Amino acid sequence: MKLERHKGHKLETRLKIKMQYTYTMSVICSNLVAFPSITKRKIDLDHFYYFFFPYAGEILGSLFLVTLVFALYRVYSSNELKRQHKIKVIKFLEDYRALKPSRYSYNDIKRITDGFKEKLGEGGYGTVYKGKLSNEILVAVKILNYSNGNGEEFINEVGTIGRIHHINVVHLIGFCSDGYRRALIYEFLSNESLEKFIFSNHSLGWEKLQDIAIGIAKGIEYLHQGCDQRILHFDIKPHNILLDHNFNPKISDFGLAKLCSKEQSAVSMSVIRGTMGYIAPEMISRNFGNVSYK
Repeated sequence: MKLERHKGHKLETRLKIKMQYTYTMSVICSNLVAFPSITKRKIDLDHFYYFFFPYAGEILGSLFLVTLVFALYRVYSSNELKRQHKIKVIKFLEDYRALKPSRYSYNDIKRITDGFKEKLGEGGYGTVYKGKLSNEILVAVKILNYSNGNGEEFINEVGTIGRIHHINVVHLIGFCSDGYRRALIYEFLSNESLEKFIFSNHSLGWEKLQDIAIGIAKGIEYLHQGCDQRILHFDIKPHNILLDHNFNPKISDFGLAKLCSKEQSAVSMSVIRGTMGYIAPEMISRNFGNVSYK
């Protein structure tokens, strides 16, 4: 009797377990049907873990390498920027050095002109060559003749335009005084002198000639009124009016120039200065009045 009860209880327990299992599975199946994304997400995560972990080291190594390359690039870019800034400052200092007359040796003159390779012109004063400074500034180098032994033209040039700056006065960049060898370094003006256009078939037109005449007048007015001492040129002529790339006129060749104070109403002259045909009448005869800046 006890044995039958025991078997019945055991069978009842099994039935309960089976029913509970059946209920649990039905709930799980219903959830899988109702929420299929859960199963899919689990499967996706399994696939991700399956494929990611074997290559995790390589992926992390690649990310580290990319980060390192980017960091090195940033450092290199920063250093390159600093280097460019340094070059910019050096170039500025070289250009600033060219703003005031500097003294050069005769060897420097030969280097600047590349061994006197390109001649621009020649006259009684000497020979002019085209040159280039180290910072790519083009210049015109005037080599004074040895016959100018007293150095008066050299002193006049350096002593006058070496101290002034005006848009209508040629800029003296430097000079050379190496024994008897003397040279003057000017800014290079690509259109050469006004004489080239007046006495040739290269016509400038009346409007351009008027602008040039006004520019020359402004330059002379500056020499007479805008400096500490008046600078009298004494040789204004087309050959001594240089033109830049925009045909702006610049007064050049101060070899015959003379300084005088602004208080002087007349200038004493021992010899006639200038070129025949361009000399003021009072230079030849006092009947026309005293020599002055006018």
